[in-house]
Amino acid sequence: MKGRIVRMAERNKETIKEPSSNQLALERTILAHERTLMGWVRTSISLITFGFTLYKFFQLELAAQPPRHPLHDVIGPRQFAILMISIGLFSLTIATIQYRVYRSGLRRWYPGGAPVSLAGAVAALVSLLGLVALVAVLFRM
Repeated sequence: MKGRIVRMAERNKETIKEPSSNQLALERTILAHERTLMGWVRTSISLITFGFTLYKFFQLELAAQPPRHPLHDVIGPRQFAILMISIGLFSLTIATIQYRVYRSGLRRWYPGGAPVSLAGAVAALVSLLGLVALVAVLFRM
């Protein structure tokens, strides 16, 4: 047996169908769009959680202090949190729309339909998280 290679299955042109360079380029393009959307998801998570954390921190910190005049809080912790969460939700919405537009454009080139992607589902879940945080800040929870 020395020097002999034992193969589990025979490889020939009928059993192995190698992808074309066009198909590989299409796969790379789809994955690049998914990476871009996931980058925007990370950025949105950072903005949403930073805004909500800042709001809760100052809510607890300012609860022990005497109330101040309302004109001093032109942009206080609550307004800043609403701004940060809104920017996170807006950027995620725009990135998801851009992802859907590019993905629908690529579908016509993909034979048999494009593979299912979880990036859109993750973006939807993060959007839901952002909406919950925004409602919590708006209603002072």
